[in-house]
Amino acid sequence: MLKVEDIHTYYDDSYILQGVDLEVNTGEIVCLLGRNGAGKSTTLKSIMGYNHPRQGRIHFKDQDITQQSVYKNVRLGLGYVPEDRRIFADLSVQENFEVSFNDATETRWSIDDLFATFPLLDKFRHRKGGELSGGEQQMVAIARALACQPKMLLLDEPCEGLAPVIVEQLDKIIIRLKEHFPILLAEQNAHFALGISDRGYVIDKGKIRFAGTSEELQQNDEIKRRYLSV
Repeated sequence: MLKVEDIHTYYDDSYILQGVDLEVNTGEIVCLLGRNGAGKSTTLKSIMGYNHPRQGRIHFKDQDITQQSVYKNVRLGLGYVPEDRRIFADLSVQENFEVSFNDATETRWSIDDLFATFPLLDKFRHRKGGELSGGEQQMVAIARALACQPKMLLLDEPCEGLAPVIVEQLDKIIIRLKEHFPILLAEQNAHFALGISDRGYVIDKGKIRFAGTSEELQQNDEIKRRYLSV
């Protein structure tokens, strides 16, 4: 579904990604683990089209999207939930969903489907996004990405700043979403990410330091100590 080959990405003169390779197959949850500043968010932004790599290739559904615009990637089927959520604070929960529908593809997720997937939000459907808790806003951000009718989902630090009880709810939701499309999950919380992922990559200083199954990473104390501080 997704193949990233030797991408090198910069922010101005700062050399961030230094030859990243990864892939995500149909039916998988794949996690990208690393400390703050390791290159996780930049990897997702490079895939999504926010910061194009200067070298390397990105293929999604057998199409080269390396230099493609964000809106074209969304229409192609890439869904993205950014680290800072970016929901519309002055719009209601339902309005956040309505403005996000992607007319370029068939509708697989209706308003009713979204509230059925996130039942906690149903009672808040007319409440403004800015009045929600952090966990509720994260659910709105994920549901809003589903309104774009994705064929794959990129999740950037979904657990950041959330209470453990909300993290447990997200765990179940993300596992259920795997039934519909593959997911690439960038996360610092290794315990959470490895608990729901099939495979994992570890990134540090813009380079992939480990690639393998979640079980292999769970058992590799040296990699966890060196790159994840676990």
